[in-house]
Amino acid sequence: MADVLILPETQERSTRFEALIPQLRALVGAEPDPVANMANVAAVLKEAFGWHWVGFYRVVGEELVLGPFQGPLACTRITFGKGVCGTAWKEDRTVLVPDVDRFPGHIACSALSRSEIVVPIHDGTDRVVAVLDIDSVVLADFTDQDRKHLEEIGTLLDKLFA
Repeated sequence: MADVLILPETQERSTRFEALIPQLRALVGAEPDPVANMANVAAVLKEAFGWHWVGFYRVVGEELVLGPFQGPLACTRITFGKGVCGTAWKEDRTVLVPDVDRFPGHIACSALSRSEIVVPIHDGTDRVVAVLDIDSVVLADFTDQDRKHLEEIGTLLDKLFA
């Protein structure tokens, strides 16, 4: 695949998502390995948006275990239902947190994180098999539009776990 298009930082975020999603669809469609795809998706999102941390946690038994990511050191394991990632897994829904300091039980892997969004990834039986986790140093950085676009990206990855 050709280099991924990275749009200027000044371009509206939704427009950047709309340009990236078809490219991610082609990238993911060309590679059957879920881990390789998670690695590339994390890299593309980090480069395109400059968020503090972008990565995945995989469901392994009763824990989320760190998967491919871009950014500083991360928590290695997260218990079912704990923190933002564990909550998204337990409740099987996207969790958007404008201020992580106000989220009960937030797990602070980095003191720099101010807001967070976590999107569940499913297998062919609609079971959560991973989560896409994104942290920002900006308070209230994520919007409902971000949620919509990130869930669309999550759906691209769902097909890999069928």
